[in-house]
Amino acid sequence: MDLQKLTAIRPHERQIAWQKLEFTAFLHFGMNTFTHREWGTGQESPAQYNPSRLDTDQWCEVMQSAGIKACVLTAKHHDGFCLWDTRYTKHSVRTSPQPKDVVAGLAGSCKKYGLKLGLYLSPWDRHEPSYGKGEEYNDFFCGQLEEVLTRYGNLYSLWFDGACGEGANGKKQIYDWDRYYALIRRHQPSAVIASVGPDVRWIGNEAGATRPSEWSIVPAKLQNAHKIAGDSQQIDGSRFREQGVKHQDEDLGSRQALENEENLVWYPAEVDVSIRPGWFYHPEEDDKVKSLETLLRFYETAIGGNAVLLLNIPPDTEGRIHEQDRRRLSELGKRLKAIFSRNLLDEPGTAIFSNGEDLTALLKDDDSYWKSPGEAAEIEIILPGPRKISHLVLQEQIQESQRIEAFTIKEFEYSGTTVGYKKICRFEPAETNRIRIAIQESREFFTLRFIGAYLDA
Repeated sequence: MDLQKLTAIRPHERQIAWQKLEFTAFLHFGMNTFTHREWGTGQESPAQYNPSRLDTDQWCEVMQSAGIKACVLTAKHHDGFCLWDTRYTKHSVRTSPQPKDVVAGLAGSCKKYGLKLGLYLSPWDRHEPSYGKGEEYNDFFCGQLEEVLTRYGNLYSLWFDGACGEGANGKKQIYDWDRYYALIRRHQPSAVIASVGPDVRWIGNEAGATRPSEWSIVPAKLQNAHKIAGDSQQIDGSRFREQGVKHQDEDLGSRQALENEENLVWYPAEVDVSIRPGWFYHPEEDDKVKSLETLLRFYETAIGGNAVLLLNIPPDTEGRIHEQDRRRLSELGKRLKAIFSRNLLDEPGTAIFSNGEDLTALLKDDDSYWKSPGEAAEIEIILPGPRKISHLVLQEQIQESQRIEAFTIKEFEYSGTTVGYKKICRFEPAETNRIRIAIQESREFFTLRFIGAYLDA
C-alpha cells in the first residue's frame, strides 16, 4: 500500500474549523412542532404555527450551559414551511400568527452568545407546486438558498439530507446538487456543506452509534453516494432513526479498505442524534429525555472518536427549550467541566518524553506538535506523584493528515486504533505516577499535538 498516497490527503481550513467546534446542536423547530409530526405533508396552514413565547436567547443560554459551540436550525423542513421571511412563498412565518423571522432572531442571539450558526434547508418541498418539475423547482430552491446565504451573516454549516419524493405531477425531483454547492461556495466559502455534501459526511445512523475506528481519509465515491438512484430516504420511522452502523460500513478507511481505491478525500464524520426519541418536540416525550450517562457516552464516543457531535434539542410549542431538556443539558455541561476542565498533566513537575526527547512544552502549545522519527514510538509521562486517572485524551495534528492506526496505554491495559482529531480513552479510574503510550502502527510517521489526563470524580 502506498502510504504517501494516503498521507497526502489533508483537510481544508473550513473542515479544520468545523472539527474544532466539537460539540454542536441541531434545532428541529417549525410546522411539525405544532402538528406533532416528524415529517409534514405540506398541506398545513401557516395559522397552525403559533409559538407564544419564542425566545432564541433562551435557546443559546441552554446550549451554552452544555458547552455547545454552534447550532444548525431547520430553516425549512420537508413540509416547505419557512422560518424566515422569504419572497418565494407565502408558506412561511410571514403569514402566521407569529410573523417573526426566526432565522434572523437566532442569528442575533448566536452573535450575542458567541455561538456559530448553521442552517438546514430541505430540498424536498412537499408544499411547492414546482417540485418535481426539474429546473423550475431548482430555480425556486436556489432562490431560497441565496436568501439564507446572504441575509444572516457568516454561516458555519449548510446541512442537507437525502430525503426525496415525487411532486404533484408524479415525477421525482432531480436535485441540482452541483448548482447548490456552487452557490454556497460563492456566498459562504468558509461554511462546510454537511451530510449530503462534499465537506462532512453523515456517520450513517441517527442513534449515536459510532465506529471503533473512524477515518477521515475515505474513498471519494462516498461524497457522491447520495446521487445513486434509489438511495434517497422517502419515508420516516423509528426503525430508521434507531438503526446502528451497518456491518458493511464499519471499515471505511483502513489500509485494507483503501487498497483498491484510486481516489481518496478528506471527508470527516458527524454524529447526529436527538436528546429525545423524535427530532421535533412532542409533549408525550417529556419524560423520555436521554439520561446524563447516555449523553456523556455520545460525547465521549463521537467527539472522542474523531467526529463532531450534533445533538438535537427541539424547541417546544412555546418556542423555548423545554425544562426537562434544559435541566439535562445543564447537568451535562457541569459533568463535562468536572471531568475535562483540569488536565492533570498541567501540574508542575510533570514531564513527557520519547526516547530521551523532552516533549513537555511542545504538547501544551496549540500551534505546535511532535513528529515521530518512525512508524512506532513510545511516549512516557512522569507525574509529580501518584494520580488517579479515568480519561486520557490524544490528538493528532490533522493538518499533517491522519496517521495513527494502533496504540496502547500500558498502565491501564487500554488498546485503541485511530486517533485523528481527538481520541478520548475512558477506563476504570486507577492510580499511577507514570503513563506509557505506545504507538504501535502508523502511516510513515505520526504526529501528536496534545495529550491530556483527567479524572471523573
